[in-house]
Amino acid sequence: MTIVIGLTGSIASGKSTISLKFNEYDIPVIDADKIAREVVVPGEKAYDQIVAEFGEDILREDKLIDRKKLGDIVFKDEEKRKKLNQIVHPAVRERMLFRRDQLKEKNARAVVLDIPLLFESGLAHFADKTLVVYVDEDVQLNRLMERDNSTREEALSRISAQMPVKKKAEMADEVIDNNGSRQDSYQQLEKVLRKWEVL
Repeated sequence: MTIVIGLTGSIASGKSTISLKFNEYDIPVIDADKIAREVVVPGEKAYDQIVAEFGEDILREDKLIDRKKLGDIVFKDEEKRKKLNQIVHPAVRERMLFRRDQLKEKNARAVVLDIPLLFESGLAHFADKTLVVYVDEDVQLNRLMERDNSTREEALSRISAQMPVKKKAEMADEVIDNNGSRQDSYQQLEKVLRKWEVL
């Protein structure tokens, strides 16, 4: 019986650090962000739909999508952003579930679905258990400003564009408090995996 773990957090909460740790336990991670980049390359259905919708102006010389150009269009226009999401999100979900089911067929003891917007997108039902990487808001703000070299205002606006991490923590089966050291977070992860009988 494969246990499917939905891993999420908020921007600068340290989710990626926890996600990488699963490799050491030989637990496969299916990363939604990586898949989102895979499904928009030439030859993919989503790529053709995006070019049909937004025109060839968004392409670089090598025919790949210019992410910055496309980003500039959709961040200024709510309707266009919705349109892009309607193309990309189903393609990402389909591929994630395909990979999840492949791993389940191989009787993997656990599979991690690393989905930044797990709760916002209503995808928690794809997993058996949900795990949130949590940090206090001031820690999150400082980490984000440091990481992206952004101003306080820029960082706050990015944080407020997401569901508060506190709310995600309330919805999760288990929470990793990532305010302390990396080692401390790893110990919490191990404890959770033992509790879920993955280890």
